[in-house]
Amino acid sequence: MARINEHYAKLPASYLFPEIGRRVKAYAAAHPDAKVIRLGIGDVTEPLAPAIIAAMHAAVDEMGNRETFKGYGPEQGYDFLIEAIRQHDYAARGVDLAADEIFVSDGSKCDSGNVQEIFALSAKVAVTDPVYPVYVDSNVMAGRTAAAGPDGRYPGFVYLVGNEANGFQPDPPGEPVDVAYLCSPNNPTGTVATRAQLEKWVAWAKQTDSIILFDAAYEGYISDPSLPHSIYEIPGAKDVALELRSFSKRAGFTGVRCAFMVVPKAVTGVGAGGERVSLNKLWARRHTTKFNGASYVVQKGAAAAYSKDGLAQTTAQIAFYMENARLLREGLTAAGFTVFGGVHAPYIWLRTQGGASSWEFFDRLLSQAQVVGTPGSGFGPAGEGYFRLSGFNSRANIDEAIARIRRVFG
Repeated sequence: MARINEHYAKLPASYLFPEIGRRVKAYAAAHPDAKVIRLGIGDVTEPLAPAIIAAMHAAVDEMGNRETFKGYGPEQGYDFLIEAIRQHDYAARGVDLAADEIFVSDGSKCDSGNVQEIFALSAKVAVTDPVYPVYVDSNVMAGRTAAAGPDGRYPGFVYLVGNEANGFQPDPPGEPVDVAYLCSPNNPTGTVATRAQLEKWVAWAKQTDSIILFDAAYEGYISDPSLPHSIYEIPGAKDVALELRSFSKRAGFTGVRCAFMVVPKAVTGVGAGGERVSLNKLWARRHTTKFNGASYVVQKGAAAAYSKDGLAQTTAQIAFYMENARLLREGLTAAGFTVFGGVHAPYIWLRTQGGASSWEFFDRLLSQAQVVGTPGSGFGPAGEGYFRLSGFNSRANIDEAIARIRRVFG
């Protein structure tokens, strides 16, 4: 008899985005002539940049010749990509990283879920609320919590509530924890942490001997040069923080899959005997055991995103999405909504009208405007009464979505 992992039973019946897909599919089947505009899932819509396509085509040609064919590559990533990451993402911002502190992967979603494996099951985890669901669900799957309570929160987590009063950027926890997940620019709220706020987090982690898991997947969308793109721009962060980065949003790789995680050698945890253990060594062991590396073709494409043409082309794409976010932000504000985000991230976080729940607002938006967004409650109990819209779409669809929403709610 094969026994199952009983912790999966603690999770909701389905992940947030499949549930959205189910409701949209049912609506579309009942209204086959409706043109539904999807601003829910944060998936890019613009084609890959020409410089990336050219590099990937060249890499495919290499794979067709015996002299240049590549089999298994280094699990941690090819040197050409790691060096591009070191120079463009870190050295250019005054951060010095060693090559073996960077681990290339096939996506930050995977990394953010997998990294919890290197921590003890007894580790106490802090998450912001609202939160990217993978941080919570992967730890529930591992068995770090009891079943969720009536409020939707899991005993065992420390929840840090983000709200309008704190600009959706909560302070570090007031109690000891082992690991804290932090995302900036934030998904789902679209807000960003200031340098002073990150300094507070780093000081807290050093004082409490805690680890920060810093998700910077949307750093490419930061528009204010005074804001940090990496937590390592904060002195002392390389002693206490791991950083996740992704090519999905900065270079349109949602369907191509490439990301990386930085694990500085100075970051340590505590072993069973009280000894300090390098998280870099633990993650290297996990990474090389369970992962055979992102494909050569994909990594050549990722490296091309750092070329002169690649940087210009991907920066233009980000500007396109951010213009969409600006139009959404201003159009929704004119329609009477209270709106957050959309300045340093492509997400708009709005308060629902008339006291409607997040799912009630979802259903009304779908049925009356044929626009799909993401209910805030899907990101945690503190997201109830809020809603996320994405700037990832064509300009024509953004304009049409705004017009429809204003007709219904304006």
